[in-house]
This record gives sequence, structure tokens and C-alpha cells, in this order.
Amino acid sequence: MTGRSGTGRARARGGIETLRSGALRVRVYAGVDPFTGKRHYLTETVAAGRNAWNEAEAIRARLLQEVAQRRAPRTNATVDELLDKYLDGFSGSPTTLDLYRTHVRNHISPSLGHLKAGRLDAETLDSFYGVLRRCRSRCAGRGRRTDHRVNGTHECNEKCQPHRCRPLAPTTIRHIHFILSGAYKRAVRWGWVAENPTAKAEPPPAPKPNPQPPSAADAARIVTTSWRDPDWGTLVWVAMTTGVRRGELCAIRRSSVDLAEGRETLWLRRAIRRKPGAGWVEGDLKTHQQRRIALDAETVTVLRQHLERCASRAAALRIEWPKDAFLFSTQPDGTTFPTPDSVTQRYDRMVTRLGIDTTLHKLRHYSATELIAAGVDPRTVAGRLGHGGGGTTTLRTYTAWVSESDQRAARGLGAGMPERPLELDEVSQIREEPRHPYQVVAAEVARQIDSGSLAPGALAPSAAELVVQHQVSLATAKRSLVLLTEWGLLTRLSRNALVIVAPVTLLSDSERPRTAVASIVVADKDDSEVLLRFVLRRRGADIARFSSVADPNNPAELRQMLVDAVERSGGGNLAEYELDVVRPGDRDPLLTFVVSRRSKS
Repeated sequence: MTGRSGTGRARARGGIETLRSGALRVRVYAGVDPFTGKRHYLTETVAAGRNAWNEAEAIRARLLQEVAQRRAPRTNATVDELLDKYLDGFSGSPTTLDLYRTHVRNHISPSLGHLKAGRLDAETLDSFYGVLRRCRSRCAGRGRRTDHRVNGTHECNEKCQPHRCRPLAPTTIRHIHFILSGAYKRAVRWGWVAENPTAKAEPPPAPKPNPQPPSAADAARIVTTSWRDPDWGTLVWVAMTTGVRRGELCAIRRSSVDLAEGRETLWLRRAIRRKPGAGWVEGDLKTHQQRRIALDAETVTVLRQHLERCASRAAALRIEWPKDAFLFSTQPDGTTFPTPDSVTQRYDRMVTRLGIDTTLHKLRHYSATELIAAGVDPRTVAGRLGHGGGGTTTLRTYTAWVSESDQRAARGLGAGMPERPLELDEVSQIREEPRHPYQVVAAEVARQIDSGSLAPGALAPSAAELVVQHQVSLATAKRSLVLLTEWGLLTRLSRNALVIVAPVTLLSDSERPRTAVASIVVADKDDSEVLLRFVLRRRGADIARFSSVADPNNPAELRQMLVDAVERSGGGNLAEYELDVVRPGDRDPLLTFVVSRRSKS
């Protein structure tokens, strides 16, 4: 027995020893650590004092009782059996349940699953978390080991590489801790164990929140690029202004959009989620609570135009567009929803092309940041984003009143959104974002003409040359030349030769000339069917230069060329323009065309 004044002897079951400082240390043997193989002791220290010895005796008795409970738990169930029972009754979302089962299968069961539920303690958990922080494969950390490409007997190749320790992410370790904590809370309530060991264990600290929304400039670039496809641009716009989750965005139906004056809201009732074994399905929201989001005036306009496009598309195909159609469906009848993964992948490809390091989920961060910066209170922001905590009141029913602060939030966010770009015409869309190989070749040749690499008046690359340059088939090369001719960038010089035409800037159609009175005098009768240079001038200023084949003896042909040039340059009244016709090698014009007045030779 340990004396009160000596350094102490070990008791038969636990010991108390006196330290040099006069304090007492209680030490009780508790078995072997399953990870390190070292002996496991429970220890506590009692400060020196008149009642220190009595306190140490009480602590020793308590520690012995804890060890006895671990060695003789109230149930023989293992950790695996406890987790199975806990997850079978899990009430969270199917996606979360699938994630938890994956963590149990990959990390918890291989290490802790065989242990008796009552034998698990805080020190074992801390040791387990430490191993995962060092290596997700839970290697011993010594000796050589090979990571094989497959399990079982096989011949190793270059895919079987020496093992390199990769730590498990702190967030994943925290998820594992939450799984065990939830299971042991149930175990205590069921009477399987006396205490919850996870309450004393220490998982990695939670990472500090670091939202990184796109900047205002990046948001403007994202909106501008997405609007090349108005349907896609509408989806990105709504995601940016409302901050909804991607699953909620994909599940929005036509009937969920209320654009009546004074009640402009978006009703979120369902979400698209992945169901294990069934793929993507429509289900409840993440928080199981419906909510309504007020819409700003610009978003209302965007949605009205989108609804009109969808209705027109369905009418043109003579199909019904039902009231419960999915708003962003890729089908004209709106019967199918877009899958969240497809939306994410398209967004990722778009921002990668723009060189912006962001994700679709960060549009929620952008929405929240803009709202808070505008002075909106956090309760309203949390309500719009669908956060379950923070003391927010979520709008529950369709008839719920949209608060005044939410209306202010919608107006403030709409005012800060970048200007919505105009829809591009078909030629501009193809040139900006070609989809087919022949469009890619045509867009590249068009860029060379725009940059001056291919000079106006020069022979265009032949189909055979395009085959070699772009590694495409002859049919693809010929089709690209036809497309360039349709764009007005090439004109035919002879049967087998195409000539480059100088590009003309395409402007708005709103000012195109509606009338053209021909009053043209041809002053020269020479050089029919030759490649001529043309200079379009307006009020003495040069507007565009290009080359083409024309017959100066044919006033109707030259008049049409003047009209086409004015239309391409987006002009105004045709009478304000002049068209100089110049022979190759000459500096002075052969003749000048005007409309509604005498021409100058």
C-alpha cells in the first residue's frame, strides 16, 4: 500500500503516488490501445492539500469503476452493430445517410467496428483521429508498403506504386466524429453504455469559414458569357440573385413562379437529390421547410422573357407546355428536370474558359455577401438562403406574407446586379462558342481575318490547306468555307478560288435603312468582272473597307452592294452614305455611288 509520505507503491488495482511537488497522481491500468499496442492507463492528478489523499482515493474508485464498465459493458454489441442500428433509424436526408454509410464502410468499420461498444473510450478515439490525420489508409507509418491497383492476386505494373501517406481532410474526420457521437447518444439512451466517449474526445477543429464569392467584375463576365444561350443565362441569373441551392434550382416548376404585380416571388417546394440505387429524384428541401423568395424587378423581367420563350417554343412545335413543367428543363414540353451534376459541369466549363476560379455553389456566397453589404439583416438573409439555424423564421406556406425586409433585400440585390447583356445573333453565337468541328474551323479563320493575319483581297485558304492546318476531314473543311461565305467574309473569284473580304462591324438592326431610291450614274465602262476595292463613307468619314467582285457596268448590282454594306455597318438613312469603287493599284476611285443625288465620277 502506498504511504502518505513516500513516493508510493502500486496498489493491487490502481495506484496513488506522491510527486515531488507534493501533489498526488492516481494511475489505473485500462488495457491495451488497439492502434499503438501500448498499455493504456487512466490518470488524474490531485493538488497537494489537507484532503488530497481522500480525494485521490475517490478518484481511484471512480476510475476503477470506469474500467470495470468498459471490460464488462451492459451489452456485447460491437461498434459495427451499434452503427447499423443507428443508421437504420437515421432521419436525415438520403444523401447525408449515403455519405455516413460511406464513412462507416471506408474508415470506421476497418478500425473500430470489431470493438465492443462499451470498450471504446476517448483516448482510443483521439488515437484513431490522429492516425487518420496522418494517413487515410491507417498505415503503421513504418516499413515499405505498396498501394496495389486491385485487390487479390495479380501481377503488379506501373499502377502499383509505393505507398505515400495522404491525410484525411479535417472536415471528413469531423463527420466521422459526428456519426459516432450520434450513435453513442442513442446507445446511452438505450442503456447500452453508461457514458458517451465522444463527449471527451477531440476531433480536429472546424475550419474557419472562408467564403470566396466571385467579384462584381467576375460576376459581370459570368452573366455576359452565360447569356449567349438565353435559357442558360436565365438559370445563372436566378441562381445569382436568389442564392438557391442547385437542387432547388433544378426543381423549380412553372407553377412555382408568381410574377403578379406586388407578389413577385419564387416558391421553393422541392429539390432534386440523388437517391442511392435510384439516381436523381425529386424530393423535399434540405431543411424540409418550404420557403418563398421575393424577386427584384430585373429578375422578374428575366423570368417573364424566359416564360415567353418556352411558350413560343412549345407553340412552334405544337405541343403543350403544362403549368407544372420544370422551368429550366432541356425538353420543350418541360417534362424532365435538369440534373444538378450537369448544371455544375456546364458552369465549371464556362468559368474555366473565362479563367475564373469559382464554383456554382459560390453564387450563394455572392448573394449573401451582396445582401449583407447592402445592410440587410442576417435573419432575412438566412431566410432567403434557407438556413435552418441562426434564429431565422422560414417562410412555411404559399400564403405566408413576404416580409418588408425581404422585399428590400430583393430590390437591393437587383440594383447591384451587373447589366444583363443583349442576346447574340446566331452568327455571333457560333463565332464566340463554336460547337461543331466545321464551326471551330470557320471561327478560327474569321479570327485571322479580323486580326489582319489574312488580308482582304488575298486568296482564302483552300479546303486542302484547312485539312492540314486543323486536322479535319475534307468535308468539314469545305463546309467551313461555305459557312464563311454565308458570313460574308469570303467571296468567290472563280470556280475554285475564294477571296477574303474585309470584315465589317455588325451593329444594331434598329437603324437599318428601310427605303432606297436608286439614282446612280456610272461614269466608267471599263474593267468588268474584276476584283475591286470598296470604301464605304458616311458624311466624309470612312466606315468600312472591303474587296469583292462586281461589274461596274451593272448599276443594279453595285446599288445592291451599297445597300448590303450599309446594312452590315448598321447605318441609318441610305442617302447619307457614299461608296467609292477603286481598281487594284489605283489610289483615286474609279467612281463614287450615291443615292437620291447625282454621283461623282
